[in-house]
Amino acid sequence: MTARELDAAGITDPYLRAAYTRCRRLNARHGRTYFLATRLLPADRRPAVHALYGFARRADDIVDDLAAAPAPERAAALDRLDTRLRAALAGGPADGDPVVRAVAHTAARHAIDPAHFTAFMASMRSDLTVTDYPTYQDLRAYMHGSAAVIGLQMLPVLGTVTPRAAAAPHAAALGVAFQLTNFLRDVGEDLDRGRIYLPADLLAAHGVDRALLEWSRRTGRHDRRITAALRAAEDLTRSVYREAVPGLAMLDPVARPCVRTACVLYRNILDTIAAGGHAVLHRRAVVPRRRRALLAADGLTRVAAARLRSRRTGAVAGPATPVCPDSAHVMRETG
Repeated sequence: MTARELDAAGITDPYLRAAYTRCRRLNARHGRTYFLATRLLPADRRPAVHALYGFARRADDIVDDLAAAPAPERAAALDRLDTRLRAALAGGPADGDPVVRAVAHTAARHAIDPAHFTAFMASMRSDLTVTDYPTYQDLRAYMHGSAAVIGLQMLPVLGTVTPRAAAAPHAAALGVAFQLTNFLRDVGEDLDRGRIYLPADLLAAHGVDRALLEWSRRTGRHDRRITAALRAAEDLTRSVYREAVPGLAMLDPVARPCVRTACVLYRNILDTIAAGGHAVLHRRAVVPRRRRALLAADGLTRVAAARLRSRRTGAVAGPATPVCPDSAHVMRETG
């Protein structure tokens, strides 16, 4: 399917095609929920989304590769990545890095503000030294670079029916909501890395601190204080989704099924966490494959309806060739 996506996007240069293909593989391998939703976009817009994800994944892998290198070496690797990116965004070479080549091409093609990449790299650097956040405001400052700007990078690719500035706060909120969902799902794994992405003031309000979380993780035992704190984190995350949802109607109609499906899939992670008694310190919450398949089918139906409306109104909605596979094919590609 990669060749058809690249053809639809008008990407003909062999080196660029290889670069985008590399990003797509990263998305398929590491971002199953995100990749599933991306499959609902018109084919010509998918390569740009893969490039944005691929670059974010590259930086994240450097930060989380704790066993391979000490923090100074990882900081140097981030600096090298940032240097290559800045040069490529300025029109220079990508220094042989296919992921950087693809994301720089995407940024130029869609006029994505370079400041979003600067903010992202700043948050990635902070992960090398910051292991917890005293307040939610401290965490939001970090998430501006690590999550909100991802939503802002996506807006030019997805397209809007309103001025982009009106949709931007909702796009940023959705990026934050997705990341808060991941923080809650991965709280045990992050603790193993020495990090806590739940605000200390939220935890303390329920009598929870790092020592109690580590005890629960180590022993496998539950504590009602931890459950209460995780429930509060869930409530906080759902409130951010409520900030984000009004932005769905501001997107290009053919992009809405993709973003809506991603939103529903991520909120299903919250539902799974709640149904499991908030036991995320001991097991990872996973949305059942059947549920993901049903959501993919619903997304495909919405895509077809959006394209039909576009044809009736004479709007341009991507290439004339079919842009969405059947739901079974989507699920095979996303595991």
